[in-house]
Amino acid sequence: MSLSDPIGDMIARIKNAQMRNHKKVEIPSSKFKAKIADVLKGEGFIIDYKVDMETNKPILLINLKYNSGNPVINTIERISKPGRRIFSSAESLPKINNGLGIAIISTPKGVMTDVDARKQKIGGEIICKVF
Repeated sequence: MSLSDPIGDMIARIKNAQMRNHKKVEIPSSKFKAKIADVLKGEGFIIDYKVDMETNKPILLINLKYNSGNPVINTIERISKPGRRIFSSAESLPKINNGLGIAIISTPKGVMTDVDARKQKIGGEIICKVF
């Protein structure tokens, strides 16, 4: 089965798993999804992730993080969609929730947060926002 928006599917699975208070979520893996999970782990939104290669199709296992029973990820929202790509220069990258949240940006130097992209003065495609 091919998906028209695999990143949107990943975000929906994370949202749904957190609404049901699941500890883990399984997602069909790709290098791009693993990089997004790495950014989420680096910013403290998830506990850990790993790519399970036991089957012929790799699976991304994400351990979700909760704080006193509430999910750490309050909102995760797709910005750039397949039908409408959203790009931004380094100067005009959005501040999410007055700096409390992050935007995940796909740049020529890899997937990173909006803060890192501003420091390196590079723009790119705004994948999603998390807070």
